[in-house]
Amino acid sequence: MRTLIRDLPKSVGSTATIQGWLHKKRLLGGLNFLTIRDRSGIAQSLAEDKYELEKLRGLQIGTVVELTGAVVADERAPGGVELHDVKVNVLVPVTDEPPIEIDKPLDHKSENLDTLFDNRVIGLRNLQEQTIFKVQAAIMRSAREYFRDNEFTEMSTPKLLSEPTEGGAEVFKMDYFGKTATLAQSAQFYKQEMVGVFERVYEIGKTYRAEPSATPRHMTEFMTIDAEMGFITFDDLLGTVGGLLHRVVDDTWSQYETELKRWNASKAKLSTEIPRMSMAEIHEKYTKATKEPITDEKDLTPDEERWVCDYAKKNLGSEAVFVVDWPADSMKFYHRKNAENPKLAERADLLFRGLEIATISMRENRYDVLVEQLKTLAGGDPEDPGFKYYLMAFKYGMPVHGGFGMGLERLTEKILGLANIKEATLFPRDIKRLTP
Repeated sequence: MRTLIRDLPKSVGSTATIQGWLHKKRLLGGLNFLTIRDRSGIAQSLAEDKYELEKLRGLQIGTVVELTGAVVADERAPGGVELHDVKVNVLVPVTDEPPIEIDKPLDHKSENLDTLFDNRVIGLRNLQEQTIFKVQAAIMRSAREYFRDNEFTEMSTPKLLSEPTEGGAEVFKMDYFGKTATLAQSAQFYKQEMVGVFERVYEIGKTYRAEPSATPRHMTEFMTIDAEMGFITFDDLLGTVGGLLHRVVDDTWSQYETELKRWNASKAKLSTEIPRMSMAEIHEKYTKATKEPITDEKDLTPDEERWVCDYAKKNLGSEAVFVVDWPADSMKFYHRKNAENPKLAERADLLFRGLEIATISMRENRYDVLVEQLKTLAGGDPEDPGFKYYLMAFKYGMPVHGGFGMGLERLTEKILGLANIKEATLFPRDIKRLTP
């Protein structure tokens, strides 16, 4: 009967059988140690019988084995126990030497990332690499629990569309049985439509952007945490997003503090309420502090994003900050203008540790205004099938609502302190990479 490695301490003084991958061999003559990995962790085994050790001659790391031995307490061993006097049963032999070593931390320097990604299938067997995606899974669990606690309904929306949701040229187009289809740039239309059904909805799913960008912050396929909620104010919306960030940071650190520290990560410093700064204020403070001219009054540069997060950490007690008061002339057609100042859109970006991780806005819920904005801001035809059914939801009653899209990989990257979004992606897709 198989015992998981994490349960070996319960079997001290008796015999146990473990199954897993050969993770490391240390052959020291009289003392020969075999490290085995399964889904629950690693265990050290002492191979004293030369006959048993001979079964592994010529076999490489990754060989699938079954070991049976006496469970002995040893505080120096992983998990505080090890197997002695082991019997070896080779289940799946591996004779080829792995392309990269997996028993020590892998190189994440920028010049080594292609090698890292080319060998991703094997590299992910490294325990430290696994931490990235265990943390990412914990982020998704935490987000789902947060949404459930706040009465959101989870949904799954189509990724094949007849019209690009976000507009613009950055869409993947394909033949769809003689018609032109696009891959979804977001869940935008569907999550708004579902406000009219469930009032509060969310989805964690794939997003596709044909961005010709070779930067540490862009990919062509990525995951977003999308949410939409009705009968709210802009303050309510920002409070919900801030609450989500707090919950995710606290949960991941409570579950994976030891593993995160192995990445030299530190727990994010967040104020109870995430501070807000207007775009104009950031431009002014940045220019005054750096003497650098502003190149785009309607957006922040990556350097401004990094600078304002450092400023907020030092002066406002938070490594996250909301950027508010965005110019209305740069808004999407479904965004809502500020009622008191129509030159501004009710929109915000959430910056975290120097990077934009979420875009947030109130939506235009008035049917006539939405139709007009579709025509004038996006050049869209209300009768086009790509917009017709979206508009139907508003024609037949849609409350004031707002929502956000948060990048899962960007959030993972910043919690771990990584330097590139692709490091926080199982199998990255960018302008050059379609494999593995």
